[in-house]
Amino acid sequence: MSEIKFKNIESNGISLRLAIQGEGPLVIFCHGWPESWYSYRYQLPIVAAAGYKAVAYDVRGYGESDKPHEISEYTMKKLTADVVGIADALGYDEAITIGHDWGGPIALNTAALYPDRIRATGTMSVPYMGRGPMPLLDLWKEIYKDKFFYQLYFQTEGVAEKEFEEDLQRSLRMIYSNSDGRGMQNSLDKMQGGLNPEKGPDASFLEGMEEYEDLPEWLSQDDLDYFVSQFEMSGMRGPINRYRAQNQDWEELSDLPDQLEQPAFFIVGTLDPTNFFVPSAEPLAKRIGPNYKNLLIVEELEGIGHWTQQEAPDQVNKLIMEFLAKIN
Repeated sequence: MSEIKFKNIESNGISLRLAIQGEGPLVIFCHGWPESWYSYRYQLPIVAAAGYKAVAYDVRGYGESDKPHEISEYTMKKLTADVVGIADALGYDEAITIGHDWGGPIALNTAALYPDRIRATGTMSVPYMGRGPMPLLDLWKEIYKDKFFYQLYFQTEGVAEKEFEEDLQRSLRMIYSNSDGRGMQNSLDKMQGGLNPEKGPDASFLEGMEEYEDLPEWLSQDDLDYFVSQFEMSGMRGPINRYRAQNQDWEELSDLPDQLEQPAFFIVGTLDPTNFFVPSAEPLAKRIGPNYKNLLIVEELEGIGHWTQQEAPDQVNKLIMEFLAKIN
């Protein structure tokens, strides 16, 4: 079995760091906030062993990839072009995209915008939603007008950066520990809500979050140290700029289709806080199904929180393997 190899490539006018394992058809893994290529440490070897070139990369703004300063450099249009640029740099005409958290929309929208380049796609935590009826930041302002919502907190440049960068070890530990299965269950037991606890609109992000004495089972101290080392390099501005660019996305993506054409999968934990952003009593498959033309796998993982593929790597890997078998 080959080892993970690192390579910096030029894509869409910037440098991106890739973690590459295996040979064969190309599978590109897109990570979310606040993460790294390392979020797919359990998926790369399994997908590579199945006969694929598995590639996880540091999204622009993260780790050892380039970190443009301007908010406009973090639009979905730019992020999807980055993914196509990875395929180009590696010499592939087509790829499969897999994403988690913000990596979900990156993977899905790359498929939607470049249907001739992406032959299948799947995500964890965030499903395909199309363009939506209004800019997302405007929607959040309506829904959360009287209470704290982290995406609105992120809008003032420098504020969240200062809070997180003051002590990255503590910040990341709290973020990871409060929105996984254990943290979310604890929050729900206290009638709070993980990344969106019941607090006023002027609160800070970490305010009111639990400070656990021990790390969750899925995260070792070495894992946490690695994530911290990546944000010591990158800082938080680029990663948070993704949230600030959302209204620009709505303007730029007027041609985004309502329904995704390619074969797809969706996996989410029953305790993922994304399930609580827009409450719904409808079953998951019924809620998201109309957004897909060919949704092959829909799976809810009992007791799993937001860090899907890290909290439940064996379950996620099994489902990814099932999906890859279905599309071949």
